[in-house]
Amino acid sequence: MSKKFLTITILFSILNFFGCKRQNEPKKEKSEIDLLIENTLDDFNNRKIYKYLTSEILDSIADDKLEQAIIDNIETKYQDGEQYTFDEISKLTKGQQAVFSTWWLEAEVNNGGFNQFYFNSSGQYGEMAEIGFMTIGAEKFSKLIKRANKIYSENKDQLEEYDDGTMESFSESYIDNLFNDLETDFYKLFDIEKIGELRIKYIRENKNEFIAE
Repeated sequence: MSKKFLTITILFSILNFFGCKRQNEPKKEKSEIDLLIENTLDDFNNRKIYKYLTSEILDSIADDKLEQAIIDNIETKYQDGEQYTFDEISKLTKGQQAVFSTWWLEAEVNNGGFNQFYFNSSGQYGEMAEIGFMTIGAEKFSKLIKRANKIYSENKDQLEEYDDGTMESFSESYIDNLFNDLETDFYKLFDIEKIGELRIKYIRENKNEFIAE
């Protein structure tokens, strides 16, 4: 999982949510959605990235940009294209690990379900995310991820049969998706536990875990 992949994942999610225009459509005046996508991408590409965070800087960052600022700050520890490693991420503070792992799990599952999360290198952070959700106060999400980790662990050999690097095999893994019921529960939980708000609250109340030493 690299910095470049993170950016691609975010941009893909934005475009996937709003829908991409067909290339052969005749040119016409930009719609509100076109402008929203364009402005969102511009804001993302031009966002300020902090290599070092202080208490004052964290206080100055708006809530809707705080999680991304933490992820960006963690990324500054890596060179462009460099892969995250479990050993390196495990050296982060408890708070950084919680934000990193739960943020990634949420992004992956929302984009392609638990299959995608475990098939990608992000899956190695499953147990970290389980602990991370508990850390930020999302107990129900933590228990659900514990169930997901158990399913994956018990069926790892079966699932790895689909992991040959081809899109065909990956698509086949969804036919008898072991995580279907769990994903339904996952999406329902968003109405009960606001994990974005919980992450922000945790960051605000535990700034020492995110600032430069």
